Amino acid sequence: MAEVIALSSPLVLASGSPRRRELLSSAGLQFDVRPADIDETPLPEELPAAYVRRLSIEKAAAAMESPLASSADIVLAADTTVEVEGAILEKPLDVDDAYRMLRMLSGRDHLVHTGVTVSVPSTGVRRANSILVTTRVTFADLNARAIDWYLATGQTNNEWEDKAGGYGIQGAAAGFVERVVGSVTNVIGLPLAETLKLLRDVAST
Repeated sequence: MAEVIALSSPLVLASGSPRRRELLSSAGLQFDVRPADIDETPLPEELPAAYVRRLSIEKAAAAMESPLASSADIVLAADTTVEVEGAILEKPLDVDDAYRMLRMLSGRDHLVHTGVTVSVPSTGVRRANSILVTTRVTFADLNARAIDWYLATGQTNNEWEDKAGGYGIQGAAAGFVERVVGSVTNVIGLPLAETLKLLRDVAST
C-alpha cells in the first residue's frame, strides 16, 4: 500500500532517473523533477561510498541554483555507483564498456552504494541531511554468450544504458543475481525505506 507523507513544502527530485521517479511515486509522493547537472568525476583516491555521498550533496545544492528554484523547496537528490574491489563502476560509456563491467561482476560479490540527500528550508540557511546505503549483490558466473544476450536485449529495451555497473536488477539482469544482502530498491537506484524515513523526519520538524 502506498505511503503518503505530508510535507510542508514542495518536493523536488534532483534527478532525471525514471527508476527513482517510479519508486517515489509508488510511495504516494508528488514531486517536481529538476535534474541537477554537475561534474561527476571522482576526486583523486576518493572511495566509492564517499563519492556517491558527495555527489548527492552537490546535486541537491545544484538543484537550488535553478531559475525555477524556490527557497521553500524540499530537494531530494541521490547518486548510485557499483563498487568492485575498490573500483567505481559508473554508467557505461557504450556497449563495449558495459561488456567490460559485466565481465568484472561475473561470479563475484559487488557493492551498490547510494548517497541520498534531503535539503530543506531552515532559518537563514538551508539544512541538508544525508545518508549512505550499501547493498551487497552476488552475480552468477556469466559466460560470453550470456553477456552478449543481455547486451542485445539492452540495446532494444534500454536495459543496460544509464545504469551504474551496466545492469538493471529490475529487468533481465535479475537472472544473473544469486543473492542480495540489503535493500533491493537501493540496487534499482533509490533505497526507498531509508529515503522515506529521511522525508518523514523532515515532515515531523
